[in-house]
Parts: sequence; structure tokens; C-alpha cells
Amino acid sequence: MKIADVSINRPVFAIMMSLALVTLGIFSYRTLGVDLMPKTDQPQVNVQAQLPGASPEEMESSIAKKIEENVNTISGIDELRTNSSSGFVSSNITFNLERDMESAVQDVRDKLGTIQNQFPRDTQPLRIYKYDPDSAPILMLAISSERDPKELTEITDKKIKQVLETVNNVGGIEFNGDRRRQIQLLLDPDRLTAYGLTAEQVRNAIERQNIEIPGGSFVSGPSEIALRTMGRLTNVSDFTRIILSQQNASVIKLGDVARVLDTVQEVRRIARVDGKPSIALEIRKQSGSNTVAVVDAVMAKLDEIRPSLPADLQIAVQRDQSVFIRKSIDDIQHHLILGSLLAAMVVFLFLRNFRSTIIAATAIPVSLIGTFAVMKVFGFTLNNMTLLALSLATGIVIDDAIVVLKIYFATLKKRALPPAKPLRKQPMRSVWRLWPPHCHWWSYSCRSCSSRGHSVNTCSASGLCPLRPFYFRCSSRSP
Repeated sequence: MKIADVSINRPVFAIMMSLALVTLGIFSYRTLGVDLMPKTDQPQVNVQAQLPGASPEEMESSIAKKIEENVNTISGIDELRTNSSSGFVSSNITFNLERDMESAVQDVRDKLGTIQNQFPRDTQPLRIYKYDPDSAPILMLAISSERDPKELTEITDKKIKQVLETVNNVGGIEFNGDRRRQIQLLLDPDRLTAYGLTAEQVRNAIERQNIEIPGGSFVSGPSEIALRTMGRLTNVSDFTRIILSQQNASVIKLGDVARVLDTVQEVRRIARVDGKPSIALEIRKQSGSNTVAVVDAVMAKLDEIRPSLPADLQIAVQRDQSVFIRKSIDDIQHHLILGSLLAAMVVFLFLRNFRSTIIAATAIPVSLIGTFAVMKVFGFTLNNMTLLALSLATGIVIDDAIVVLKIYFATLKKRALPPAKPLRKQPMRSVWRLWPPHCHWWSYSCRSCSSRGHSVNTCSASGLCPLRPFYFRCSSRSP
């Protein structure tokens, strides 16, 4: 074993290399990200289509079947599942693990892009996205007040939501329980029948007379001025003057067949805090970013803007994913430290040698702390999987240390090897005091470790064999 030869022949070099690994590991540990689970790339693509007011049967016949017929021609599909409901279709496409997800998503977009003109007229654009575990909300805030729901929604949108969206690595913020302003047109069916009009005619008239379109441009000397038609309605009362038709020299306006109300949206989703109506903000992070760091940045920004908010506005944290992550990581870290101490105690109980126990106990933190530098280089984060791997590696490290120490003691006891000359003829006194006075002991250890080096390496490699299937499964899904 060349490593054993170098460590025994050059103890100062071995100590400095160990200290260098520990130093790099400490600085890398401070910059490692903290998350619940490692970043994975699930082989799933979801397609969503919406047609407001359509029945489930119509959604299946006019949209779902066309999606399935075109998607089925893509290679590498393992499962295709489609659900149709009132006004909504969701198709979940699962690919094989060997399929590259970026090209799979692009193939789905290309296939469905050619048939969108075959869908019914009012079908909304298809939403095609790749499944991302990071899309789940990491933080939920509840904002409550005694103010009017519409006013509370405007304050939350302009002074809280838009500010928090500027925080680094915030992917998006979604409203729940908001009440936005809405202009409602309530048609009178009896009046429509009396005038011979339909709801479709009213809709077309509103679309034609409430629109802004480019008006071209004209040249005035050295200047070119762009024009546009100011056809957008600015007041609620202007809706009642929209002309629907002309009959018998009389003009029929929207106010003759409908009532115009300036109100809020219909209640579709509600949010409550202690039984009181509120507005919930679901904050999502960008894919691959650090959950704990994003939550800390959002909370710091919230504390910064809190003095500028109205005094009667109450903000409560309803769900914080970073709390569970911190507790989970702290528990695993405590178990890791406790396991290292217990392993050192077991070595002392069996070997009954304090110096050998110090050697084994030193090998554990040096190996684990040095691993943090490797994790930083390869972009790993501190999560349940990586800390679990470190916990398992603690057993491997202590096993190898015990094997080497056992070989050392057995060799000294049997005196199977002849005495050798000292490995160092004139060592430094300051360093020599750290080592036993009999240099031939170290020579025995070096020769015995060299003769059994393949056994130690085989012992370490065999511990990795059960984890190989899990490694290849994760690597095939990683981005």
C-alpha cells in the first residue's frame, strides 16, 4: 500500500495533507446548499388543455383523443394516462429512464403544435411542461385584515407579491383566496328575446367596440408619428352605451338588455386564518435552488417591507418547508456525530489501547470533513440522501481502521517479520515525540499493511457493491 508507506515514512507530510483536507472541508461546508432531497429529473411530461363550459364527453372526443393519437407516435413512452373533466383535460406522459427529457419535451411540443388549430374555437393554448419536484410551494403566507377584500387584494399584489417576486431564486408566487376587480354584465333573457338578439351577438359587439388596434403612422417633416385607435373603455358607464344593433331607426344599446356591475370575482377558492377570510401567497422556488436560502431571503425581504405596510395588515406563516428540512438535517447531523463517538468507544473497548483509539477516532472526522470539499466540487447539497451516505461511510471508515490496526497488533505480537532498520535516520525532535520510540514497530506495520493492502481495498469496495443499482438509477434521472 503506497499510501501507508508515504504516511509512515513521511508523517509530517501526512499530517499536513490531513489538515489541508479538513480546512477545505470546513470552508466548503459553509457554502453547501441545504435541501430536503437531491435534485432529480423525473421522466414525466404533463399536457393540459382547457375549454371553459365543455362537458367531459366533449373534452374527450374533441381534445383528449387527438392528443393521445399524436403523442403515441413518440418513441420511448412507457405510460400514457389521460383524465377528462368538465372543461379540462390532463395527459400525463411517462417516458423510459433512458430517454433524454429535454428532447422528449420538445418532441411533445412539436407533435401537439401541429394540431392546435384542430381544437374547438375557444380552447385555450396547451400547457406542456416537465414534471419538476421543485414546483411545490416552499412557503405559504396568509395576509388578513378588516379591509374590503378587493382593497386587500390590491395591497397584497402591489406591496407584497410584486416585491417578493424580485427576491433571488423565487420562481413564482400564486394567489389563493384573492378577490380581484371584475366587470360583470348580467343579460336579461326576456329583453334579448324581445329585441331578437343572442348572447353571442352581445359578445361580438363588446369585442369589436372595446379594443385598441394600431392606426399606422404618418410623417410630419423629419418626424414619424405612430398612431393607435383609443377604443378601450375607461369607465364602467361606457359599457351601457355599446351599440348592439339598429332596428327601425332605433339604436339598441347594451344598457337596454343588461345590467353592468363593478364588483369582484366570483368565489372559487377561499383562504382563512383563525376562521377569518384572508389571502394566501404560495411561494415557489426556481428549479435547483436552495430551499432554505430562498426561504431566508423571502423572510428577510418581508421584514424589510413590513414597516411600509398598513398597520392593520397581519401576515402569518402558514407553511414553511425549511423548518422540516432544518430539523431533519440537524437530527441526521447529531446522529452522525453520535455514531462517530460510539464507534471510537467500541474501538477502545475491544483494543484497550488509548493511542489506537485516537488514531481511529481521528480518521473519522478527517474523512467526513474532507468529503464536504468533494461534495462542493460536484455540486451536491446537504440533504437526507447525502447525510445518510456519510452515516454509512462512517462505518466503512471505522471498519478499515480496525482492520489496519488489527493487522498492526497481530504482526507485532507474532514477530513474524525480522527487525528492520529505522525508516527515518535523523527525524526532527518535535515530530519524533509524537511517534513511538521503536522505529521497527512502524516498519512492521508498513510491511504488514503492504502485504494485506488488497484485502483492505477489497473490504472497502465490497461495501459499495449493494449501492451500485441505486447509483445507476439516480444517475439516469439526474439532469
